[in-house]
Amino acid sequence: MNTLEAIAKRRSIRQYKPGEISRENIEILLKAAMSAPTARNCQEWEFVVVRDKNMFKKMMEIHPYARMLEHADCAIVVCGNTQREHAPGYWIADCGAATQNILLAATELGIGSVWLGVYPNQERMDGLSRLFKLPAHIKPLNIISFGIPAEQPTEVNRFDPAKIHYELW
Repeated sequence: MNTLEAIAKRRSIRQYKPGEISRENIEILLKAAMSAPTARNCQEWEFVVVRDKNMFKKMMEIHPYARMLEHADCAIVVCGNTQREHAPGYWIADCGAATQNILLAATELGIGSVWLGVYPNQERMDGLSRLFKLPAHIKPLNIISFGIPAEQPTEVNRFDPAKIHYELW
């Protein structure tokens, strides 16, 4: 699968069937994440890989839209290290780029995934910070849920020329 094909095929997958995501594939996803660009190459990202079903239950209590974790095989909490960022707030975009790389790599590997927003919801951020015992300078951006896809959504064309402005508005 080439990059443009992965971009077109990537969909949010919330339904999973039984099956395991291999440790090798998790490593591939994390390598893809760490290949993302960052401002001044600060690489602020940190990742918490979660496979414990009891932790999934606690995560679902913190995040009201994380019900897919009930059937997920694993999850990655993408976090930003504010001590490494070039300027305040850069961790958000840089970790977002890492997240997109994970989602595209999962698509290529045939792994179902969905991005669950955490930042800027302070209640979710605080809850995950407590649950995973994150140091104060580590901020959770999102949770990515993974599993063997039990659904195959169709591709969607979101291209809208009306949103393109050349030179001036």
